[in-house]
Amino acid sequence: MCGLTGFWNFKASMSHEDLCQTVESMAVAISHRGPDSAGVWVDSNVGIALGHRRLAIIDLSEAGHQPMISRSGRSVIVYNGEIYNTADLRTELAAKGCEFRGHSDTEVILEACELWGVKATCQRLIGMFSFALWDRASKKLLLTRDRLGIKPLYWGFNQGTLFFGSQLKSFISHPHFKSELDTGALTSYFRFNYVPTPYSIFKEIQKLPAATLLTIDANGQVSDTLFWDFKTVVQQGLSARSVQSESELVEELDVLLRDAVKRRMIADVPLGAFLSGGIDSSTVVALMQAQSSSPIKSFSIGFSEEAYNEAKYAAKVAEYLGTEHHECYLSALEAQAIIPELSNWFDEPFADVSQIPTFLVSKIARQHVTVSLSGDGGDELFAGYNRYLLGHRIWQKLTLLPMWLKKMGSGGIRKIDAKYWDKLNTFLPRGLCPPLMGDKAYKLADLLMMPDRQAFYCSLVNIWDQPANLVLGAEETPPYPWREPQGIHFENAIEEMQFLDTLTYLADDILTKVDRASMAVSLEGRVPLLDHRVVEFAWRLPLEMKVKNGIGKRILRQVLNRYVPSPLIDRPKMGFGVPIDQWLRGPLREWAEDLLSENHLRQQGILDPVIIRQRWLAHLSGQRNWQYSIWGRIDVSSLAGKLEKITLVREFV
Repeated sequence: MCGLTGFWNFKASMSHEDLCQTVESMAVAISHRGPDSAGVWVDSNVGIALGHRRLAIIDLSEAGHQPMISRSGRSVIVYNGEIYNTADLRTELAAKGCEFRGHSDTEVILEACELWGVKATCQRLIGMFSFALWDRASKKLLLTRDRLGIKPLYWGFNQGTLFFGSQLKSFISHPHFKSELDTGALTSYFRFNYVPTPYSIFKEIQKLPAATLLTIDANGQVSDTLFWDFKTVVQQGLSARSVQSESELVEELDVLLRDAVKRRMIADVPLGAFLSGGIDSSTVVALMQAQSSSPIKSFSIGFSEEAYNEAKYAAKVAEYLGTEHHECYLSALEAQAIIPELSNWFDEPFADVSQIPTFLVSKIARQHVTVSLSGDGGDELFAGYNRYLLGHRIWQKLTLLPMWLKKMGSGGIRKIDAKYWDKLNTFLPRGLCPPLMGDKAYKLADLLMMPDRQAFYCSLVNIWDQPANLVLGAEETPPYPWREPQGIHFENAIEEMQFLDTLTYLADDILTKVDRASMAVSLEGRVPLLDHRVVEFAWRLPLEMKVKNGIGKRILRQVLNRYVPSPLIDRPKMGFGVPIDQWLRGPLREWAEDLLSENHLRQQGILDPVIIRQRWLAHLSGQRNWQYSIWGRIDVSSLAGKLEKITLVREFV
């Protein structure tokens, strides 16, 4: 795991020394991603500069140093990630006559690209990666990113220079980079609490979509292609469902996951795992321990608020499996102390509140290990989110209603103030009316007006329904894939929601969170459930192997039950949540009020203070639970305060 950065000055107007100094300063900005060594490579004749920071995991010697030049001298690479079939590829390449100086995966990728080509090489890789490869003969730069978007890669033309790298902060160190706020991207951020692909918070800079291979030539011409198409994987899986028996499918998944986990246990440094006590992380840790001769190191975070605390469950699983378990409890005051640090690592607005415990558990893990496996991806692959089942039930009922009746129902709900909906709890029997009835009634009013399942799900996961009203003078460009039909026939809403989440929420939220939080403390995070072979297997499964009798992750549960007794696992899903709703009304209230004061908002001149104040006051009153949208606004203020030296803040604050 590492950090890469670079730029291409097409006019070749910078001296060799200037190129080296500039790209070195860019690499220093992401030194947390690679504290073990640093390197640069430049060619002043064409104006290309590559920078790298290394976190040494495999082959700790100088033979793994980057930027790395191929044996032929034709290609130069900077790379971030881990390839888990390196040994297999090295054997295959050696049979073709390739000779290796070390045993790093970087060298294998580099020599493979020269022998097979970049696209064919990417198709052979099992792992997570992003890299930039400079072809000295053709004078072309190739940028690519792994199949699911586990590893980040930003790129774009700014002031006539091409920039590329693992994080935006490295670009800011370039003296000619102009950071201009993209208000359209900011609007989309407020809709989802993350900036969706392909946008970034800066104009002209994009996130490279997953599984994309980008080629830029000396004239600045760009071409792109996919080396793996998730949409095709889904289409093929839906049209060719597995006809194996249930026991055969469970066995196949068990074997596949064991291999995915085993491959990710290869490291020349200490290794452990995050353990929440839920299905996904427990499966990963169980498979690790089953293939280890010594206790696996496991790590978890707890909260004093009982409704959010999974640490006690993680401890029971750890005890049963015999891991060397470490846990830490997080208070509101400790969370507040962490919050100012977050903007150092995320570079652009990002407001998934679980970034707080993810950062802290990474920090704890780094005291003991350099690599940690996690269970991320299980919900998207095996239908684990509660919203899938709830959304499916609601959509089935909505399809039975004519549009005129849905419009009437939506309007009727909105005519009643949220506080009066909440009073129903006083008159109806306990359990019949959920908490914050007004909040849920208003959400239903929105859902009633959705014309199709894709729009319905977008509304279901929205943080702000009309964010363009929030950002002054901005227009939202609907982000992919919400802006276009997918051309796939889904027989049910559950699998359509899984599909949309994999393209959006998984890469832009979950994997971004894990990457930034772990790399902030120089910890490599590995995600075995997102092995592309597991993804392809999951989409061939009949739906009943994922969901049955209102319970998700059916097949994954059956695999886990081979290693851990079901009573230790079977309980309602909690997720990696944080009691931020309670904290904002309690110990964090004064701090949040300062950031959300009307004077502060008006001075910024970017957002509508009336809308924000209304939402903040409604949250404080308890009428609505606006924790996520409020947190998104707070995150923007925190980020802006940290980036006070760049143009973004001069325009934003």
